Amino acid sequence: MYVVLRTEKEILTSEVVENTESKYHSAFLISTIKNILRKNNLKPEDLDVIGINIGPGSFTGIRACTTVARVIAQQLNIKAIGVSSLEILSKLGGENPLVALDARKNKAYLWCDNEIKGAIELEQVQEIIKNGSYDVITDDRLQKTLGGTSYQQNNYPLGEILSGLVLDKLKTQSGNWAELLPLYIQPPPISQKSNCQLR
Repeated sequence: MYVVLRTEKEILTSEVVENTESKYHSAFLISTIKNILRKNNLKPEDLDVIGINIGPGSFTGIRACTTVARVIAQQLNIKAIGVSSLEILSKLGGENPLVALDARKNKAYLWCDNEIKGAIELEQVQEIIKNGSYDVITDDRLQKTLGGTSYQQNNYPLGEILSGLVLDKLKTQSGNWAELLPLYIQPPPISQKSNCQLR
């Protein structure tokens, strides 16, 4: 989880919070926000906009961050902007990025040609890569299959990239907190129908 405080012109604070053995990183979201504001002698009322990574990603993490962002934006009457993790990762380099993240079940969440393509079968993703001239960005799990660069092997400034994209999107989006929703390209496994029958 990354939390960034910035003005239009500069990054004031950027922190990355990782899971611990006993707690998921989203458990530290509120305390991290409070600490960053305190370090910068600011109060929540000093904020103008809140931006978040809306996914795809960890179901629990994305849902928790979206809920916190909506509550903060509603209570402070400020704007809220969501950015896809695929778009964030597309900014890691190259003129023609293709981002493929593990979607399980032999699929990848795919971003190419400046848009989200959905959860695509890995064989199709391999064909797209083979027939195009892409700078492939992926995760550790899919790098073995798709090649390219895994974003998990370096400390990329994902929070800073997100904050820059939020500023760009403010020019064209309303920032209405009620429109801020997690990006679920496919349903979480727990919500899928089971073929099991009780007898």
